[in-house]
Amino acid sequence: MDLATVIGLLLGTALLLVAILLGGSLFLFINIPSIMIVAGGTFATVMIRFGMGDVINAIKVGLNTFSTKLSNPQDVIHEIVNLANIARKNGLIVLEQQPIEDPFLKKAIMYCVDGQEAEFIEEVLKKEVSLTVERHEIGRKTFGSMGDASPAFGMIGTLVGLVQMLANMSDPASIGPSMAVALLTTLYGAILANLVFLPLSDKLALRSQEEERNRRLIIEGVLGILKGLNPRVMEEFLQTFLPPKDRVTEGDK
Repeated sequence: MDLATVIGLLLGTALLLVAILLGGSLFLFINIPSIMIVAGGTFATVMIRFGMGDVINAIKVGLNTFSTKLSNPQDVIHEIVNLANIARKNGLIVLEQQPIEDPFLKKAIMYCVDGQEAEFIEEVLKKEVSLTVERHEIGRKTFGSMGDASPAFGMIGTLVGLVQMLANMSDPASIGPSMAVALLTTLYGAILANLVFLPLSDKLALRSQEEERNRRLIIEGVLGILKGLNPRVMEEFLQTFLPPKDRVTEGDK
């Protein structure tokens, strides 16, 4: 589970609720017409901009930000170097018997064991990476679109509430509910955009970058194994994919 995402969302929600409760009743901030305008309008917009399948997949990908945690790149490098040592001592065929949890790494190793050419392996794996990044980008854009649409529908709800209020100025009892719709739709749109949709869009972009980096590590490592590259040299090369502060040298070990 990604604690940063969970803690951030829970903390932001808790602070809003506490601030509301300290100032009065929570029920004052619940308005069904406002929720219908913002939530309904936002999801209608993204379904128009994208497709039903894209929206459903984006929601699934967004849920993964709470539960899925990518492999540590140092662990990936360590596993690749370990496989390189095994292959150098016992041959590529022995790698078929090694337990490999990462499905992308396992697929790449199986290509090597099956005797595929390096050019074919590199082309296939890079194509898979590019398609995965493309799918992630659609999910990120979907949440970004929700983040853009929700404040806009908040403003639309505000205008609706103001029109209702101005049209019924002769009826004092209708002014309060109309003003509530006018103000709460703006509030709902701002909360959804800045606490949910835009942060999730940024988190998906970050996850996509991290996954792409890990897979590039795997591609270069597997190609190195196939070429019989010295494991120590390979490790030094793979460390260059990481920021200097995250690199681990032989001296650090």
